[in-house]
Amino acid sequence: MSITAADTDLMQQPAPEAEPRSALGRLLRDPGRVWGYIGIPIVVVASWIAVYRWIAGLELDSIEQRWLNADRVSRAIIEHIQLSLAATVLVIVIAVPLGIMLTRPFAKPLTPLFIGLANIGQAIPSVGLLFFLALPFLLGIGPRTAIVGVVAYCLLPVLRNTMVGIQQVDRALIEAGRGMGLTRGAVLARIELPLAVPVILAGIRTALILTVGTMVLATFINAGGLGDLINGGIVNNRTPVLLTGAVLTAGLALLIDWIAGIAEEVLRPRGL
Repeated sequence: MSITAADTDLMQQPAPEAEPRSALGRLLRDPGRVWGYIGIPIVVVASWIAVYRWIAGLELDSIEQRWLNADRVSRAIIEHIQLSLAATVLVIVIAVPLGIMLTRPFAKPLTPLFIGLANIGQAIPSVGLLFFLALPFLLGIGPRTAIVGVVAYCLLPVLRNTMVGIQQVDRALIEAGRGMGLTRGAVLARIELPLAVPVILAGIRTALILTVGTMVLATFINAGGLGDLINGGIVNNRTPVLLTGAVLTAGLALLIDWIAGIAEEVLRPRGL
């Protein structure tokens, strides 16, 4: 059997580079993404240090000292993280199973109803929603009301992305799974959900950022968080207090987005 010139060129071509199996390997192949993941925490920590050094060089009056003592600031950060995590967990627990259910044939008539209810949380201004829920004959003031209000506000992105992620799966793949003898539940668990994971994670990431930002409003219903510092700086006309609360909130949102981005990369099914 003779070997042609085309065959010789084909044999001389380098073999296609295999895709790295690990998330770290995928990241290292793209230096820009590596800098994106390293740069965010560097920028956040640098901004926090800059604000700390600026405040440390000021002569704070008694009001500023009361607002900016270490115990009060650390308590506000912990409260904000706890409230945001609680709201995010509830959003995931409610929206992901509900989104999966609404993609099943038996639940299609209910889809407009649930999408409309989820849209209400986005349509109503977040401050108005919190104030409405805080009425004495409803939930009253406190952390519980803040969590419920933020859940209602952030439910739609996760619900919508869960539905879109499952609905965009190629029907040929689903039919192939059914042809191999898989049940509907097995097709959902082994084919539809793994392929929908990137879209679902994108919705959860969006909800995380919305939760951290919106939870600042919890201060208006006596629920605590970093909103206390921001509101205290505005009410008392104290720029150091206001700037501290704002920079801490922005930095926390960026760090949460950074962590969510890493989780999204790690949890993404290999090959997608």
